[in-house]
Amino acid sequence: MKILVLNGPNLNLLGTREPEQYGHASLADVETLCAETALGLGYGVECFQSNHEGELIDKIHSFGKLVQAGQALGAVFNPGAFTHTSVALHDAIKGTGLPVVEVHISNVHAREAFRHHSYISPVALGVVVGLGIQGYALAIQGLVHKTS
Repeated sequence: MKILVLNGPNLNLLGTREPEQYGHASLADVETLCAETALGLGYGVECFQSNHEGELIDKIHSFGKLVQAGQALGAVFNPGAFTHTSVALHDAIKGTGLPVVEVHISNVHAREAFRHHSYISPVALGVVVGLGIQGYALAIQGLVHKTS
């Protein structure tokens, strides 16, 4: 049984992009943390990052089918800036019924006003915000708890 760890735009720049905001861990570090956390709970992970909204939507569609087939549990999703702009990602999650826990490395509510609204939160099982990359591990634990 797999868990999808889905990362949106610019998260490939972790470790070098605004380290004062996002820390020094790389996306590879996030993926290792997620794999170790999931393995400890008896799950595998598939990690996917894209700067392209359509690719993220396609991955949500395919993983939604895996969940329906009993081959996957759900997703941990950091949509990056698409959080605040993408009705299409909202609709993809809602339309597929993919169980999602939204995660953000920084505390988006303590940042610019445009970051305070999420199109993903209304279709998410839960949201983890502002706990650095450790938020991914907590999101995986939460996903397992809410769907098992």
